[in-house]
Amino acid sequence: MQDTPLFTEIVAFAIPQGMSRDEVLAAYAASAPIWREHPELIRKNYLLDLDGRRGGGVYLWRSRAAAVEAHGPAFRARINAAFGAEPAISIFETPLIVDNAPVPA
Repeated sequence: MQDTPLFTEIVAFAIPQGMSRDEVLAAYAASAPIWREHPELIRKNYLLDLDGRRGGGVYLWRSRAAAVEAHGPAFRARINAAFGAEPAISIFETPLIVDNAPVPA
């Protein structure tokens, strides 16, 4: 277990009917630089379920405060502009991580 807890945030929103996979991926790619520059973000996984018309992300943060700050009014406005939807947001303490990714040589 970690001495200082991390926080996992799950953000989900509706993908509008008629929006293609390529359009969703373009919106995701346009947002990636914002997240690459955030000093408190450890990792972001973009999510897409075109059959269920849902999108979102899973974020691993250094603090709960960083997650809350990053997904405030400006973020909600960007999601609304890009997808016409209000995001649902949940934040969880992450006391333990199992990472099976291979270690680079």
